[in-house]
Amino acid sequence: MGYGFKIIAEGDYALFTRPEMKVERVSYDVPTISALEGMLKSVYWKPAVRYVIDEIVVFNPIRFINVRRNEVKSKIPLSAVRSQINGTGTAEIFSSEERSQRAGMILRDVKYGVSFHFELTGLKCEHDDECEEKHYNIMLRRLKNGQFFRQPCLGCREFAVKKLELVDEFRLDEVSETLKGDIDLGYMLYGLKFEDGGKPVNGDWSSPKFSDKADAMYYRPHMIDGVIDVGKYREVMIC
Repeated sequence: MGYGFKIIAEGDYALFTRPEMKVERVSYDVPTISALEGMLKSVYWKPAVRYVIDEIVVFNPIRFINVRRNEVKSKIPLSAVRSQINGTGTAEIFSSEERSQRAGMILRDVKYGVSFHFELTGLKCEHDDECEEKHYNIMLRRLKNGQFFRQPCLGCREFAVKKLELVDEFRLDEVSETLKGDIDLGYMLYGLKFEDGGKPVNGDWSSPKFSDKADAMYYRPHMIDGVIDVGKYREVMIC
């Protein structure tokens, strides 16, 4: 195992969408691994680093709330962004024309403990002396100082992390009594395994093109007294 961290993430709302709910958004009871990896990448990301979630602690009772949200049905094409950069076009969409209202069942008042480490991928190493200690110190400094290059979120971008704190240990006595015992969370999305393995299919990092082909990976974790041992259940993933 590489260098590890423990953090506490809190937020007013969270939405870890179940992929089988394609129209109305419905959240899993607990965070997905890919959502937590995305939160960490908002703090520090390099192609040379891969985050591995080891343990999740759910502190607050699992509470849902029903809301209606305005969503934009389309996104700005990359080609339009490049055209605007080159001065030959504009990159814009009008939300009033693309708006779609959807219902959502989201989590509220959430607090999670996340234990994780990172591994080197060997991709796009910028220096020959690149090592785990270098990335560890950068991540440590950014977590201590509350720095990030984009707002960390809990599943969906509009549900921002209210507090992200680096800790030495988790206070398991703060886990809600409603989460005591062995809770089978059922099959959950673990993440996506992309065909390109994170490498540009054209072999050009300066102007990369990646493959969109990917297989969904699932696992079936149990939450025991509020704690999910991700490493244990990762061994029995299905694709």
